[in-house]
Amino acid sequence: MANNTIVLEGELRTEFGKGPARRMRVAKEIPATVYAGGEQPVYLKLPMKDTTLALRHTNALITLKFGNESRMAVVKDVQRNPVKRIVEHVDFYEVKAGEKIDVEVPVFVNGTPKGAAIAFVDIQELKVRADVANLPERIVVDVNGLTEGDKVFLKDLEMPEGVELDMDDLEESVVTVEVPEEAPAADTDVNPADVPATAEKDDAEA
Repeated sequence: MANNTIVLEGELRTEFGKGPARRMRVAKEIPATVYAGGEQPVYLKLPMKDTTLALRHTNALITLKFGNESRMAVVKDVQRNPVKRIVEHVDFYEVKAGEKIDVEVPVFVNGTPKGAAIAFVDIQELKVRADVANLPERIVVDVNGLTEGDKVFLKDLEMPEGVELDMDDLEESVVTVEVPEEAPAADTDVNPADVPATAEKDDAEA
């Protein structure tokens, strides 16, 4: 399950636009916005290092502290610099204790199929519904001992306690076990000395 003990301490921000955002990043801070349904968003600046580390946890429940206030939230969207890949802005969605929300969870496989077979993940992320205090970071599919042609379907998955699968077609395969096809041999340059004499004669008469 996701780590529910992450705390980020920041400050309210009153300046907006590219200039202030650039100054914040120089000061090792990240601009962030906290959305809460139809309420007015809260605009924060957060410490860059701690925020970047927190974002490594998928579906983490984060406590945002600023001034005398604190809000529980999950990450809604992350904007990164396309070249440097540093975090430039984070959108959070405020949640309440005991609330259930829909999140997307990555699929991982565990174990080794038999022989030369390999497990291929057909669905990279699953939609699930869970309590905010119990959000899963990943769904692990056990493929140990499976053989070529075996499939693991959505209906076969065992969800962690308190987590509900929210997918339409439960007959859809999540993992397929197959033996990879061998790549065709690459073409090689032909040495003229290796060409049969009859072929050379035919070419000359052409």
